[in-house]
Amino acid sequence: MTFVVTEKCIKCKYMDCVEVCPVDCFHVGPNMLVIDPDECIDCTLCEPECPVEAILSEDEVPADQQHFKALNAELAKKWPVITEAGTPPADADDWTKVEGKLQYLER
Repeated sequence: MTFVVTEKCIKCKYMDCVEVCPVDCFHVGPNMLVIDPDECIDCTLCEPECPVEAILSEDEVPADQQHFKALNAELAKKWPVITEAGTPPADADDWTKVEGKLQYLER
């Protein structure tokens, strides 16, 4: 089993999760993080670190977010690994409660 970054991360990208990951499975894109399912060891350390609850166990991903499993796998192959938390976007707090953010994903 692996963990999945869902839509809630788009335009928030807080990165609190990155530094607790023991296997460096996070990858960073322009406005979202993803988890490489081939690297994730299901340690559960990242999930409680996300302030917007964007990280879920693959078993807990809601039906309307299932496509994020494939999206994480796809983008992890394209985006670079991130091992240190950076600065979230200046307007991240404005996006925490917004739903339907997939249209804002920058690849």
